[in-house]
Amino acid sequence: MQSWPGSAYPLGATYDGSGTNFALFSEAAHRVELCLFGDKGAETRVELTEVDAFVWHAYLPQVQPGQRYGYRVHGDYDPSNGNRANPNKLLLDPYAKATSGAIDWDQSLFSYNFGDPDSQNDQDSAKHMTYGVVINPFFDWAGDRKLRIPYSQSVIYEAHVKGLTALHPEVPKEQRGTYAGVAHPAVIEHLLKLGITAIELMPVHQFVNDSTLLDKGLSNYWGYNTIGFFAPQNTYSSTGDRGQQVQEFKGMVKSLHAAGIEVILDVVYNHTAEGNHLGPTLSFRGIDNAAYYRLMEDDQRYYMDYTGTGNTLNVRHPHSLQLIMDSLRYWVTEMHVDGFRFDLASALAREFYDVDRLSTFFELVQQDPVVSQVKLIAEPWDVGPGGYQVGNFPPQWTEWNGKYRDTVRDFWRGEPSTLGEFASRFTGSADLYEHSGRRPVASINFVTAHDGFTLRDLVSYNEKHNDANGEDNNDGESHNRSWNCGVEGPTDDPKVLTLRARQQRNFIATMLLSQGVPMLLHGDELGRTQNGNNNTYAQDSPLTWVHWDSEDQPLIEFTAAVTRLRKEHPTFRRSRFFDGRPVKRGKGEPLPDIAWLNEDATEMQPEEWDSSLSRSVGVFLNGQGIRARDPRGNPLSDVNFLLYFNAHDEDQEFTLPSAEYAPSWDVVIDTAGEAADSQVFEAGGQLTVGARSMVVLRVHRELEVEPDHSVAASLTAAADAAGQITPSIPSAG
Repeated sequence: MQSWPGSAYPLGATYDGSGTNFALFSEAAHRVELCLFGDKGAETRVELTEVDAFVWHAYLPQVQPGQRYGYRVHGDYDPSNGNRANPNKLLLDPYAKATSGAIDWDQSLFSYNFGDPDSQNDQDSAKHMTYGVVINPFFDWAGDRKLRIPYSQSVIYEAHVKGLTALHPEVPKEQRGTYAGVAHPAVIEHLLKLGITAIELMPVHQFVNDSTLLDKGLSNYWGYNTIGFFAPQNTYSSTGDRGQQVQEFKGMVKSLHAAGIEVILDVVYNHTAEGNHLGPTLSFRGIDNAAYYRLMEDDQRYYMDYTGTGNTLNVRHPHSLQLIMDSLRYWVTEMHVDGFRFDLASALAREFYDVDRLSTFFELVQQDPVVSQVKLIAEPWDVGPGGYQVGNFPPQWTEWNGKYRDTVRDFWRGEPSTLGEFASRFTGSADLYEHSGRRPVASINFVTAHDGFTLRDLVSYNEKHNDANGEDNNDGESHNRSWNCGVEGPTDDPKVLTLRARQQRNFIATMLLSQGVPMLLHGDELGRTQNGNNNTYAQDSPLTWVHWDSEDQPLIEFTAAVTRLRKEHPTFRRSRFFDGRPVKRGKGEPLPDIAWLNEDATEMQPEEWDSSLSRSVGVFLNGQGIRARDPRGNPLSDVNFLLYFNAHDEDQEFTLPSAEYAPSWDVVIDTAGEAADSQVFEAGGQLTVGARSMVVLRVHRELEVEPDHSVAASLTAAADAAGQITPSIPSAG
């Protein structure tokens, strides 16, 4: 195989239209061999003799897209000092843009013999490994554009590539469960109906299925087990794994962008699929173990684990940081994605031991001209000490607001003493974000996510039912803040079913009308159930897939209606926090931007927020005080709204406020479904809010009489016009 010196940059395999440049970082290597594999598995080895700053490189003019490859790294094998090089183990390029095949968990993939962790295994692993693939980077992006939808206008839909489309009847069978399936017009039409502006895809970086799950007949369905930070998951491709997955992914992004929908990726940079010291040698471990992983200082055979997966990426090392930043830039510049949600983001802030919000990783993101300009969403916790960091991420970041989830769940299940915190979460969680100069959009508001109950299960189960996972129901969260509405699991009791349907609407409406950025879990809008399983990470089956044939169409319509209300009224998506001033108004003074109201229309007093019995409240939102501007800089204004929340198990009577708030009101949402759409409520009048329901009222407006555009109207107009024409009379002589 002809080989030229090539270049140390960029890392990975780069096809330039003629040949391919290969570059691999390894400070631990003594020698590096590039291994090329033919269609029948024949291996050709090319030694990389050029080294610049620990980057081993060569240019092969004959290598074209579709070529499978890997590396063998020669060096010290001394685990106690952090060295794990073993040339008998074929290694996946950390910068591989695509992968082919899957590992089979053969003994040869491990650098020790099973049962003896201190031994050395020298079996060749090549026939059992995933291969890197040289890709064709060229793609017709003509017409594609960056959407840059402001957070304030965003509605996020968390989805799984396979789970969303595996059972969709309108998606062709060969495209179900793939990137092409997500891009299918039927799926995009559904997202647009819901008012979705961004789809947040669960991990699509190439991941590995754990052997322990495969032995049970299960799999790593969620995908939080990354091995390739540049490669789209090959099993989500409908067209092949020799680079076709890259083209298909790009086609999906282009189609979603054409519909006005952004693509956000859930990314897992905190650990890799190689696990702890008993895990396989697949890539990073054999290339440069100490550079890529946090090792125990007293015995470097072992790994620091802040993620619960066996290892933690070493964000103190410049090449690990470069890997993350190069990967992020690649997905933005080459794959055109619009943002990232960072799994266990606190682990990326552990430069030393404690979580440091000013760590090098965040400094790099801050100054990067590409990455700093896309949506950055943190899952603000990990499993290490001090890992729960909600509200503590840098100003340009938004966060999954776990406190929002917990509080809203507690309020609607009737927990005592939750009213005050519920009000704080509903108005954007200023207590968490305002101190750092952030806006309400820093809060990603969600009630359910992939990890936990679906919305329907949240109102149907008090306990988790994870027996299908094979762990005797010991896995998953036991404290779910859920309520089954009186019966555990399925029932045909109409009262229970009515209450569950109402509760689902309460959660959806609360989330969509809260200040911040709402995130809906796929299938919640159509009543998806997982039969009470709140930890379906291993369930790649109909249990987790969306069942489109059993959808709750009325719930879909309700969700779409509330999303439209949010979109049409900037009152529900303000750019700044409420200030509530003036707190005490004199006669004739303007109304505050927000006012919290008792049942008798008086304003809530401080001591009333702390009452353990308070489970209902009204809130006035002043549409004239939103302090927002349109894209041209013009001040925005809106109409006034009243919202009433009643988490009591009995109806609640509210007195509407005086005419200075509004002379009269229309009901636009009633989750109990009892208020008549045509009914007008006068200022000072009475409003009954049903048990465990919420009502949204908008300032009354007279409906405009639609002009008569019928054929009969045209004939009538013509006749009237003809009757108005006076015949001319000739003048005499």
